[in-house]
Parts: sequence; structure tokens; C-alpha cells
Amino acid sequence: MQRALRALGILPLIALLGMAAGGAAWALDHSIANVVWLVTLVATGAVVVGRTLVGIWRGRWAADVVASLAIATAAVMDEPLAGLIVVVMQTGGEALERYAEGRASDAVRALEAEAPRIAHVVRDGIATDVAVQEVRVGDDLVVRPGDLVPCDGVVIDGWSALDTSRLTGEPLPTTIVAGSSVQSGSVNGDRPFTMRATATAAASQYARIVELVRTAQASKAPFQRIADRSAVWFTPLTIVVAIVAVVISHDPHRALAVLVVATPCPLILAPPVAIIGGMNRAARRQIIVRNGGAIERLARVDVAVLDKTGTITIGRPAVSHVTPRGRYSSDDVLALAASVEQGASHLLARSIVEAARTAQLALPPAHDVAESAGRGVTGIVNDTPVTVGARAFVAEHLDAAERDAVLAESHPDGLTAYVSVDGRFAGTVTYADALRDEVRGMLDALRALGVGRILLLSGDHAENARAMAERVGIQEVRGDLLPGDKVDVVRALVREGHTVLMVGDGTNDAPALSAASVGIALAGHGGGVSAEAANVIVLTDDLSRVVDILEIAQRTMRIARQSVYAGIALSGIAMVVAALGYIEPVAGALLQEAIDVGVILNALRSSTIARPARAGTPRMGSVAPLRLPVTGT
Repeated sequence: MQRALRALGILPLIALLGMAAGGAAWALDHSIANVVWLVTLVATGAVVVGRTLVGIWRGRWAADVVASLAIATAAVMDEPLAGLIVVVMQTGGEALERYAEGRASDAVRALEAEAPRIAHVVRDGIATDVAVQEVRVGDDLVVRPGDLVPCDGVVIDGWSALDTSRLTGEPLPTTIVAGSSVQSGSVNGDRPFTMRATATAAASQYARIVELVRTAQASKAPFQRIADRSAVWFTPLTIVVAIVAVVISHDPHRALAVLVVATPCPLILAPPVAIIGGMNRAARRQIIVRNGGAIERLARVDVAVLDKTGTITIGRPAVSHVTPRGRYSSDDVLALAASVEQGASHLLARSIVEAARTAQLALPPAHDVAESAGRGVTGIVNDTPVTVGARAFVAEHLDAAERDAVLAESHPDGLTAYVSVDGRFAGTVTYADALRDEVRGMLDALRALGVGRILLLSGDHAENARAMAERVGIQEVRGDLLPGDKVDVVRALVREGHTVLMVGDGTNDAPALSAASVGIALAGHGGGVSAEAANVIVLTDDLSRVVDILEIAQRTMRIARQSVYAGIALSGIAMVVAALGYIEPVAGALLQEAIDVGVILNALRSSTIARPARAGTPRMGSVAPLRLPVTGT
């Protein structure tokens, strides 16, 4: 409410109060009423006229020109009441526009708030805390468990697992050892390591993401109102009609009547009313639209760019295959591995336990559970040792006869955990990021709405991105992309003249979300920086809401255009009648108000859009029971 009051401003209120005061004085003395109206008109109209003149000086030929001419002419010709009516409608419409435009994104501020602040620099063998800005190339740094990597560098001692999802979008931890490159903004796991800085914090990867978001937002073309686009031809036409009316009739009041009745309030009122209605309708679908310009651009989208991990996929690895060996069944392998993993803290542990529970397997309790970060987990289940983890780690717990065979066999595709039971190789568990159920229906609906090109962009390996794209029928796909690479792709599409929709969910997507014509952030799990960078925020973990907002935007803009064209047509008819001398200025202003009311009532239909049923678009929550492919010997 406070935001709405700030947006409305005080000019319409002052004009209304002046009109009311003059109306009260009319009963006492007509001349007093006229003075009250004239003073109010000068006070409020000067702001409107002055702003319009500044706009014309800067080359902006806007819908405000006719309104300003009507206000100035009314003041000169001593018709202040007609001028005040124009002020109320003009400034009221502008207030609605400001409300619809909403607030700017705070993406850069949010990114900077999450940037690394402290580095532990090794000096004289002692780790000393310093501000990241003081780190120099060649400094040795200790990165402790849970720390943000402060700058780009290379590991010189120790090993750990890094969470790089803020940079790449990929949820799986990255194991680092001596010689591995690390990037600022990554989150260290539970083991300390020592690194050598190869770049200052200001020149590192996280700082580049911040700068990409800043430059993407600054380079966006300014939004042009529908009213201003229509004013290019309607304003000159109105001026010509007013001049012709005076030349033929020699009555300047006819020119004022023409200007008043042709004041383009329908142009100014209809779009923001329709857009606010569309934004409210979207909010009821748990979709937050930051500004009215996003609704207009969404209605024109012809290219959609989708992130992979967390957007068309769930965003976390799930068990895809269980391959048993020897006397063990797939259920045996999954249940024993999940029993041990119940006591582990890493991401894959949650996935394997969830898979076992979904398959309704009994999980015996495990004890003496020990976790080796980045390598695997051991424990005792039913008095039997069970080991789950990387091949080399599990091989250490195998009998000598099996160890060589396991180490020699080909590595399965995808992320794989090996399982041993009582010193015997029991099988493997393979993980993959699960595709969202609603993706295919969503893509079909996008194409039906006029989105001619759909691209998949990913920081994941190119072959993984291509495989996922083939599964959903996306032809254009690019992998191994850094945040800046995604921005380059989006900007190239915009330069080609496309209206580009970008859908993402992570910090690494924030620059591309800012660079796109419209950025949509999936924020069902919080959103963070990506939500700040986006124009549209989906508050539920449901990709099909992207289709919902496109449908809402297209219908909203159809209603807005209908209202604008109807208002222009009615104003044009009234303008001709006024030019012929059949409408006085005050009557013309009131007639224009009646046209405005009709336009507003039509525009309000956008808030009652019925969501069309889309057969074949499943919702999150209607997840099929887990069926694990089983292969084995």
C-alpha cells in the first residue's frame, strides 16, 4: 500500500481538491470559483507542461504533447475547469504507469552482498585474515571447510570437494587435488586446502559475474510506452484538426475543444490498467512480475533460452541405474548402500536414501559409519561391513582377487558409486539429474504460443547437455558454458532482433537473465540472486508456469491494444464533432472522461483471464513411482 501511495503522487490529488474547492465557491461567486480553478491549473499544469517541454527538447515525442497543449490553451483562454479535468486524467494515468512499472532489480547489490569478504593469507607460515581486496597474485591462501574461495587460483596442497553450483549451475561437488584450478565463489567442503592466487579478487570469476550483471542491466534498451508509439501519428493529427477548426471557424474555443476531447487519456490509461490486471492475475498463479514492461515484452517473445540443471531438470542427482554383481540383487545393493548412506552428509547420500524409500525397501540400521569426504562411506549393516563410494576407495576394501578386476573394468557412463559387502564387490549405483515431468508439455505449449526457437544452454559437459536436449526434442544446445558465454549467446539473439526469454534458477544464470529481453527465475527453493536479476519470478517449483505467464501476457496486451484502439476511435469521432462546433471545452473534457471510463472497464478484463486447460502438461507432484533399470550378471 505504501508503495502504491508513493507511486500515485500528489498532482492528481491537488487537482481534484482544487476542482472541489472551486465547485464549492461557485455557489458564492463564479469569479472566485474561476480564480481557484485557474490557480490550481497553473500550479499543477505547469509541472505537466514543463516535463513535456523537457521531453521534446530531448527528442521524446510522447502522448503528453496533446495534453500539455490542452492544459496551456485552457489556461490562456480562461477555461480552467476543462484544463483541470485534463490534468487529473493525465497525471492519474501516469501514476498508474509508474505503479505498473514497479521497482528495479537489486541483482548487483545481492551479488555483491554474497561475494567473498575474507581470505586467509599464509605469511611467515601463519594464516592471517585479510580483506579479499588485499590478496595479490602469488599469495598462498588457506581455504577452510565451508569457506568461499576468495579468488581464482590453483591448489598446492590438500584435497577437498567444492560446491561450484553458484558458478556452473551443476549440483554435483567437484573433487580438487594438488594442481586443480579453483574459482572464486565456490564453496569448500569439509576439508581444508592450500591454494595459490592466480588472480586478484577483482579479476576473478565471481567478480566477472557481478560485472556481467551490471553491464547487462545498463545496456538494456529503454522501454517505450504503447502511448508514445501511438502518439507518433495521433498527436500530429490532433494538432492539424485543431488548426483547421480555427482557420475555418475563426473560433479559438473550437481548437480548445478539439484538444481537450482528443487528449490521449485512453492511450495513457488502458495499458497500465490492463497490465496491472495481468500482473495481479499472474500473482494468483504464484508468478511475480516486477514491472509492466516485462508483460509487454513477454507478449512478443519469439525465442526461449533455457538453462539445463535446475530448470528443465530437477537440479539434483537422482538414482538412475542399479547394476548388481554376483549373488546380490538390485534391491540388495540399493538397500545396503542406502542404510550406510543414512548417516552420511553429502548430496548423493540423500539421493540414494530417497531412491530406496521410494522403492519401499527396508533399510536396516547401520553403525560405526565413517565418511571420507569426497571419497566414500563405510559402515556395518547386519554385522556385515558395507562400503559405498568412488571406485578407488571401494577397491581399498575389497579382497585382493577382486580389487584388480574392479580397477581394470571400464567405467560406466555418468556419476557412479561402487558398493562392496563384506569385502566382495556387490554392484554399482549410477546417478543422473532427473528431467522434470512437465518439460515436454511445456515446450509444445511454447511453440504453440509462437516461440519459434528454443535453445538449451548449460555449464555441464557438452555431451551431457546434448543428451538431455535430445530427450526433450530441443535442437539447439550448447554446453561447457561459463556465465559470460551464456550472456554472449543471449546478446547475439537480441542483436538479431529477437525478443528473448531466458529461464534459469542459479547465480550463474543471473547475467543471462539480466541480458535477456525478459528473464524468468525459478525460485521455488528460494531464488536468491537469480530472482533479483530476473523480470519475472516463479514462486513454485513448476516449469509450466512459464507457459502460464506467456499466455497471461499475450492476452493482457491484446486487451490493452483493444482498449487503446477503441479509445482512439471514440476520441477521433468526438474530435470531429468538436471541430464542427457541437461540443464546448468543458463538455468535451467530461466526454473524454466517459470514454476513459469505458476504456478502463474493458482493460480490467485482463485480471479475470481464465487459464486454458492444456492437456498433457503434467504438474509437479504427480511424479510416477521410481522404476530403476536393472542390468547385471
